[in-house]
Amino acid sequence: GISHVLTLVLQELSLLCKRDVNGVGMLYDLLRSRWLQALLKIYECLQHYLGKRPVPVTLQARALTREVVELLREAPQSGEIKELRRLLRAPHLKAALLSAHDTVAQKDFEPSLPPLPDNIPENEEAMRIVCLVKNNQPLGATIKRHEITGDITVARVIHGGLADRSGLLYAGDKLMEVNGVPVEGLEPEQVINIL
Repeated sequence: GISHVLTLVLQELSLLCKRDVNGVGMLYDLLRSRWLQALLKIYECLQHYLGKRPVPVTLQARALTREVVELLREAPQSGEIKELRRLLRAPHLKAALLSAHDTVAQKDFEPSLPPLPDNIPENEEAMRIVCLVKNNQPLGATIKRHEITGDITVARVIHGGLADRSGLLYAGDKLMEVNGVPVEGLEPEQVINIL
């Protein structure tokens, strides 16, 4: 891998160092540095992991857990079985861990967008469906009501904000829906509350 290539480069550079070629000593020291070696090892590990692409054993861990709890109910009751049933019925395991596992395993964590209608007239303005997933961070854009049309539009995209980093929203864009809610007839403050 990369470590082998780096070893070969270092061998070549050590020969050039002895001949005192400009800058080779500095390059040799850089390539020999511990932090670069560590970064390359991390990189190789990540490449190995990405090549494996682990696949979940089951897509329905919660359902499987329910089945196991039912089977354990019928089994002879020992201390270990009682403890395992208690652990498998614990809310933090069922609701948080297994639910998160199933969501990731089913790749159901991306937002789903509604299909575009088939009957869009040819003279219709172009429409983009934008999906921005924001956590507790602000959107990084302001909205306003257009003075003439009354449409809700993006007034400004704040540099460095979520909207700016995504490259999906621009000043002047007309908002049709926000989170599936039509914004026609709403005040900008109402739209902000939906965001």
